Amino acid sequence: MFNIITKTIEWGGQTLTLETGKIARQADGCVVATLGETCVMAAVTFDQKQNSELDFFPLTVNYQEKYYSSGKIPGGFFKREAKPSEASTLISRLIDRPIRPLFPEGFKNPVDIVCSVLSHDLENDPDILAMVASSAALAISGAPFLGPIGASRVGFANGDYSLNPSISEIEQMGNGQRLDLVVAGTSAAVMMVESIACELTEEEMLGAVVFGHENMQPVIDLINELKNEVDKPQYSFVAPETDELNEKVTSIGQGLIADAYEISQKTERQEAISDAKDKIKSELEEEYSEQEISGQIKKLESGILRNNILEKGRRIDNRSLTEVRPIECEVGLFSRPHGSALFTRGETQALVMTTLGTGDDEQIVDALHGNFRENFLLHYNFPPYSVGETGRLGPPGRREIGHGKLAWRALKPVLPEPDQFPYTIRVVSEITESNGSSSMATVCGASLSMMEAAVPLKGHVAGVAMGLILGEDGKFAVLTDILGGEDHFGDMDFKVAGTKNGVTSLQMDIKVAGITPEIMSQALDQARDARMHILGEMSKAIAGVGEFSEFAPRIISRKIPVDKIREVIGSGGKVIREITEVSGAKIEINDDGIVRIASPDGNALEKASSMIEEIVAVPEVGKIYTGKVVKIMDFGAFVNFMGKRDGLVHISQITNRRLGHPSEVLNEGQEVKVKLTKIDDRGKFQLSMNKAN
Repeated sequence: MFNIITKTIEWGGQTLTLETGKIARQADGCVVATLGETCVMAAVTFDQKQNSELDFFPLTVNYQEKYYSSGKIPGGFFKREAKPSEASTLISRLIDRPIRPLFPEGFKNPVDIVCSVLSHDLENDPDILAMVASSAALAISGAPFLGPIGASRVGFANGDYSLNPSISEIEQMGNGQRLDLVVAGTSAAVMMVESIACELTEEEMLGAVVFGHENMQPVIDLINELKNEVDKPQYSFVAPETDELNEKVTSIGQGLIADAYEISQKTERQEAISDAKDKIKSELEEEYSEQEISGQIKKLESGILRNNILEKGRRIDNRSLTEVRPIECEVGLFSRPHGSALFTRGETQALVMTTLGTGDDEQIVDALHGNFRENFLLHYNFPPYSVGETGRLGPPGRREIGHGKLAWRALKPVLPEPDQFPYTIRVVSEITESNGSSSMATVCGASLSMMEAAVPLKGHVAGVAMGLILGEDGKFAVLTDILGGEDHFGDMDFKVAGTKNGVTSLQMDIKVAGITPEIMSQALDQARDARMHILGEMSKAIAGVGEFSEFAPRIISRKIPVDKIREVIGSGGKVIREITEVSGAKIEINDDGIVRIASPDGNALEKASSMIEEIVAVPEVGKIYTGKVVKIMDFGAFVNFMGKRDGLVHISQITNRRLGHPSEVLNEGQEVKVKLTKIDDRGKFQLSMNKAN
């Protein structure tokens, strides 16, 4: 019934298995990849008919995490997986990015890749397996895929690289582990890099990429073995003939578009290009479709831009290849946000706000490998007005989520430890202008904004996007601080962020069949020079940690004995609610006895701390306390002191003269000074008023 084909290798100390022929046999290709006890299925389907109306390649990648894979039921009200989580969206992008460039130019058949996590051993992250399974499923599907690709995760601890470190090892980031890098590529070259690092040098980062690429080669060989044994006929794709149309478009538009690219200002340049396009279309629209004409205009634009750079060394805005656009940095723009910054680099601008909160504001993440709390949130928004367009505002898409996570990775390594700065930090980046590298503007703006909000970062973090123009003769040009057009028509998007001490994040995407270590090394060197320049400009706006906003919550921490936690909370939370109501402060207590008291009002902090101290402090014989008379008897008065403790002041200890009844000098509710004279065997407190004076 089944024609099962299985391939296995030892990889990184574990067994990697690829299997096909048993599940999802109606898909064009389906592979189940297993590493350890983590198992991911990738199913590929593609349309055999090309849609000539499309002006883009309709590749769709969906990565799905199924809670049954780790023996869990989804949390929350709905007990069914709904919209993709942020992690699922990011992994979908991770799969898409190295695969998309490996389809032939002009191929516009819809292709769907669906990855499902079937089993998760809580140690082997399924993202690498999903990439491998997707590559293998494409390879056996018959689609005109120019792969396969391999993928690997690289760690760096104690000066050594490690292949596919476990989830628990990666969770030690900053505490021994200094790198979490994912790299994908073909047998010949690297296609994609994604990473977070603890201020590694450029040489260490390049070494990690090379290490990962070398160690994915056995996986690529395994996929090729599987492909050869499946031996499915390849789909015959022939790119449409466009030579005649290309000649006509070039004849009409070459001079117009070349003149447009002499204009350095973005808006004026776009208007000139738009006019040139309209003229070309008006002359050819009777012979060809708009999609066909647009495709050739794009080729013409690309050729002019690339030739200007490679042959003339001239960029769109007339900068040199290594020059960073003019930078303006401002902080403290608004009073109510706890931190605010405006970072402008050329025609790219990020308005970034920081808000400080308490532990109650932490993000609770329900992940396959367990629930955890995140105290650093970074959200990126890209409204259509930032590029001068109309459009609909909606929930964040894959691009917004991906760019926000890139900035998050760049900044996470420089944040203070929670015990040093017990705040939840939310950063929001509003991209108000965009012409290249808004994610790196977000990194810079977020660093400025957090510094202004008094977050004690280890240092400023700056980011820059590098580009690449690769000629057919092997000649290449690496561009510093790329513009939107250079990104669109270039061959590489290489983003590097870090401090003056080293790299904290590296992301690379390639549109060609890969790049060499030589190109990556040059890009890293140029990025380091640019980063140092940008850090210098940022330091002019704010060099160190600012002052707390008067509207930000102050948090003080103290530790109480674990056996006193119940007393502070009280039955049903009665005591802690009373402290909150009386003081006006917000109070959190964890299981280790760490108490965090938060309020913008210093008096509220002091009041809440004093009330907690009264509860947890141990009464000392001979010490004087302030108390309140709660009950008067014939033989004396009961006085409440140190929270809810009551002690007896005998009638003979109220005053130095003889009294007939305590009510002669005392009233219920009266505040008095008392001295603790004795704690008897039953834990009863004996107090004296006359010895307290």
